[in-house]
Amino acid sequence: MKILVACEESQAVTIEMRRLGHEAYSCDIEPCSGGHPEWHLQVDALELLKMKWDMILAFPPCTHLAVSGARYFEQKRKDGRQQAAIDFFMRFANADCPKIAIENPVGIMSSVWRKPDQIIQPWQFGHGETKKTCLWLKGIPLLVPTNIVDGREQRIWKMPPSEDRAKNRAKTFPGIARAMAEQWAGDIREGSQCEK
Repeated sequence: MKILVACEESQAVTIEMRRLGHEAYSCDIEPCSGGHPEWHLQVDALELLKMKWDMILAFPPCTHLAVSGARYFEQKRKDGRQQAAIDFFMRFANADCPKIAIENPVGIMSSVWRKPDQIIQPWQFGHGETKKTCLWLKGIPLLVPTNIVDGREQRIWKMPPSEDRAKNRAKTFPGIARAMAEQWAGDIREGSQCEK
């Protein structure tokens, strides 16, 4: 499949999709940090929605949408930042593609648009941490937990201030990235069915 992984500079999901034999591309306005610039499109992701994709996995910025920043919502509504973030998110939701997944933390999209299809946690995929992550899905199944582990640390939430704090907090856990690839795309090198 030809897969766009939008707003992903870490390339965590893209690398897993490539491992299974798919033509996957990460996309972000930032350079990639995953080590594969040949698979990275450093452009506005909305430009790529004009192209034909078999699957779109989108990780739109949550800065103006997540409940963790609720104390700033009034100002963000007044100056238009929140509406711009909502509009950006909805461009992925309304994209012309048969298979779409949009990832975001718990935030206002549950009330502005609709409740997510699923909320997952890192500890369901091999990482002993908590970080509620919402998934809005079209044409693909719910993720099935692959490795439920003990430990409910809030390491991500407790990260100290730093220049890269937002970027580090946004990175997809490897166990979740692998589950997304294996469960939503399948391994085409082994002749697996891509359709679920």
